[in-house]
Order: sequence, then C-alpha cells, then structure tokens
Amino acid sequence: MVHSTCYQNTLIMIADDSPSLAGEIPPVKGDKKSIANLQFEMIHKAPYKYTSDDVLFEVYALRNQITKSERKKAREAFFSKGQACFRASPLTKRYGWGVHCDANGKIALYGAETGEYKKLVDDNKLVKVKAMRSSKG
Repeated sequence: MVHSTCYQNTLIMIADDSPSLAGEIPPVKGDKKSIANLQFEMIHKAPYKYTSDDVLFEVYALRNQITKSERKKAREAFFSKGQACFRASPLTKRYGWGVHCDANGKIALYGAETGEYKKLVDDNKLVKVKAMRSSKG
C-alpha cells in the first residue's frame, strides 16, 4: 500500500504556538542544510511545481545520499509506510509559513504576515488545517 501526504484545496496554517508570526527563511547552521532549509528552498524556488510527497521524499533522498538511479525504488519504500505531512514541518510549526495545496496537490508557501495568506485563510472553498503544535498542552 502506498501512503501519501498530499492535500488538495487545503491551507496548512501555522501552528498556534509558532514563535514566528511572519514567514522566516530558516537559518543555515554549519555546513549541512537542515530539513527546514531544504524544504524552503525547493518550494520557494518553484511554487506549485511539487506535491508535498515530492518535497518530503527529495529532502529525505538528499539527506540520505540516495542516487538518481536508486530514487524510484527508494521512493516506493519511503511511502510504503506513513510519513509525517507538512503539518509537522518546521516551516509551519516554527518559521511562520502557511502551505497552500492546490487542486492538483501542488504546494506553495505564504508567510503568515502576507495579504495572500490572509486571503487563503478567508477563502471558504479551502479546507483549513493547523500545523501541529510543538509543545504538548
């Protein structure tokens, strides 16, 4: 069975306990990019090009040095078990980014401070889900 993290016509809103109320570019610490850095770069450079599955797998593949020739098989294995969706991403939990999923499941980022984000929040045609809280309680 193949699992998917994709949503359609949905806005993943920032977490209630996000310390950032505006979209922040995740800082690079040291010489290795974080999951947040890699996710941000991929989506920010190409809004509505990728699904959440594409981004989550590509970040996993980069961090695990999976070669191009191994990708197809590795992707099948990756999605053979459930994966955390963008509700658990540091972008939505920590860095103030909302993730809009269009009708085809393609995603784009909107800073919580932007007019575009507010329009998406007010759009009655979209399903809204909150990012997961960082803390319990």
